[in-house]
Amino acid sequence: MNLDKMLYTLKYTPDDESHLKPDNEKCKICKSRNCTYICPAHVYEWDEELNKLIVNYENCLECGACRIACEHHCIDWRYPKGTKGVTFKQG
Repeated sequence: MNLDKMLYTLKYTPDDESHLKPDNEKCKICKSRNCTYICPAHVYEWDEELNKLIVNYENCLECGACRIACEHHCIDWRYPKGTKGVTFKQG
């Protein structure tokens, strides 16, 4: 099973507020922007026009890869509240 098919089997219950909070000032000086390609769910994208990291937290798999890959350690990463976030089920 490829990654896209596996992602299709997930259920998300997004919170009203992001559990992923990057420090955009540190993001502006980042050269690698590892988070934009390390995340399997493509949660992060760099907006050149706004000079800002866009966080699509609703799709987060809660794997923590972004906080490990961030060379500036600027992502405040927490698990979503209560019953929010991703639910894994067998496909």
